[in-house]
Amino acid sequence: MSKTFAARVSKKERKTIDLSEKVGREIFKISDERLLQGAKLDEIFLKNIVVKEQVRTKFNDESIKDLAKNIEINGLIQPLVLHKDKNGSYRLICGERRFRALSFNKAEKAPCFVLENKTEEELMAIQFSENSSREELHWVDKADGILNYQIATEASERKIQAALGISKSEVHRSLLIAKMPKNLKEAAKKYDIEKYVLLEWDAMEKSAFKSDVEKKILSGDITKRAELAKIISNGGLIKGAKKVSAKAALPKGVSANAFLKAMTSKTKDLNLDKKTQELLRTLVEETKEMMDQ
Repeated sequence: MSKTFAARVSKKERKTIDLSEKVGREIFKISDERLLQGAKLDEIFLKNIVVKEQVRTKFNDESIKDLAKNIEINGLIQPLVLHKDKNGSYRLICGERRFRALSFNKAEKAPCFVLENKTEEELMAIQFSENSSREELHWVDKADGILNYQIATEASERKIQAALGISKSEVHRSLLIAKMPKNLKEAAKKYDIEKYVLLEWDAMEKSAFKSDVEKKILSGDITKRAELAKIISNGGLIKGAKKVSAKAALPKGVSANAFLKAMTSKTKDLNLDKKTQELLRTLVEETKEMMDQ
């Protein structure tokens, strides 16, 4: 059966939706719905809303303008989320992009979900969940949000996993990223660098090679994991860096053949999946070729 669509309406004849009457709780999608229990829908003056530091730190001015135009035509589809403090002030918890767009439109007030009597831990979980569900949130901001949550709550990685609904490995990687130098994280945002570039850089031992890689990341010359892998496979030849032979890296008294034999034997003993076993075999073969040179 074909769908029937309403007749097209000109921009001048379109009506703004009064969300204070028509919006429902189902509009606000969040991984932990229980945290929004008790929220009241109300229209709040923007001048009464206090905006503190949010999880998201990267905003695109053009996207804000586009959102402002959309809100002007169709109304605000998703309310802001506020927390009413004991002194009666309203703090913005979720929806800073929407708040900025409304301010751009010079709107006086907006429909909001108003929460009360929530702990800082609960508010941070709501803020993180709402922001991380959106594509616009950069992985660096997500990592910083997880670290801020850990600092505020003193939670273990396992407790963070349960509270925020993300995997333990993602929590661990995010905490590593959040603790990296600020200039590297800013470069990741500026040049849209893949997260694993920073993670693999962080795993390198301190050396001139690592410093050269860092410079390339900061300048945006390395943005993809594959690009970093290629540099590493070429022996780390970055701006004249010396190639280190595999033989020189072996401990004294250990022959190359003995080393390879031990690696091969250990690989067989480990309970690894086929893909990982194949990767290890390839690594052994490549190491052997380097030693034979």
